[in-house]
Amino acid sequence: MFPQRLLVAWLAGVRGGGLLALLANQCRFVTGLRVRRALQIAQLYGRLYSESSRRVLLARLWRRLHGRPGHASALMAALSGVFVWDEERIREEELQRSINEMKRLEEMSNMFQSSGVQCHPPEPKAQTEGNEDLEDKEQPWEMVMDKKHFKLWRRPITGTHLYRYRVFGTYTDVTPRQFFNVQLDTEYRKKWDALVIKLEVIERDVVSGSEVLHWVTHFPYPMYSRDYVYVRRYSVDQENNMMVLVSRAVEHPSVPESPEFVRVRSYESQMVIRPHRSFDENGFDYLLTYSDNPQTVFPRYCVSWMVSSGMPDFLEKLHMATLKAKNMEIKVKDYISAKPLEMSNEAKATSQSSERKNEGSCGPARIEYA
Repeated sequence: MFPQRLLVAWLAGVRGGGLLALLANQCRFVTGLRVRRALQIAQLYGRLYSESSRRVLLARLWRRLHGRPGHASALMAALSGVFVWDEERIREEELQRSINEMKRLEEMSNMFQSSGVQCHPPEPKAQTEGNEDLEDKEQPWEMVMDKKHFKLWRRPITGTHLYRYRVFGTYTDVTPRQFFNVQLDTEYRKKWDALVIKLEVIERDVVSGSEVLHWVTHFPYPMYSRDYVYVRRYSVDQENNMMVLVSRAVEHPSVPESPEFVRVRSYESQMVIRPHRSFDENGFDYLLTYSDNPQTVFPRYCVSWMVSSGMPDFLEKLHMATLKAKNMEIKVKDYISAKPLEMSNEAKATSQSSERKNEGSCGPARIEYA
């Protein structure tokens, strides 16, 4: 700003500078517009977001732009309230990583099945050499529940008080297609999941098929309700006879933090389904890996108990909802057979409608959570 003012002053003082004086005035005008625009953006985000939310937003912008010249357009997109899909979409390697973990678990399960040795989930392989030290520090998976058609493990997340959970189970009375579609159908879930307060798709990506959802759910009394903003993507691998659904938390400008709910900012989920025969015949195995930070003030063992007991309950509700849809022939959208053109048109319509939404105000973030 200071060098620019010197340049303006110099131009204004040039002898015979009628044109130069006009140029100097224009520079001052443009500079003033930019300053006012920056102040308006800052005031807007000051109203929309709490202090903690703004820190998270600025930290993300810094990580994206630091050391990456030419990304000023990404900064402007974020400040103007545009979701940057290039940074947030779920990529093919994330889907493939989940599929590979399912394959390794199946290999180990087959290896030890005949000997009766208890099978623990396989450790994911290091992606780079720099991850080897981190892998060594991770603790082994601990068995939490072992039933005939259901096994649950947990493992501490390094550097936190939280656990990552892993479920390996089997269903024989519903088809993989039915089970998969019931998970994805947001309208049907509002009917079978009594905990849902709100569940809607905010925006879709025409490139990858990823979509951003806003999910508000009841938590056990006396805790506040929680809300999640997350991106999800699903894929059907015909060659390997697998289906995969990956979700993780993101920030979206059209869904600012609300004083009515506690925003869960750390959330990941990967579901892989392996049909016993085909997508339309009864019987399949599934692997669910899950972690989130519900931001409670309760001790670690209380949170662990809630998740360990809540996850089997949710899976059983999902199973019963699938059976109900099958036996009563409830109409559930078939996501597997959805045509790319239909998805693209739907995505464009969703994106346009999200741009027309009014931005609400946001109160201060809670210091403590129940």
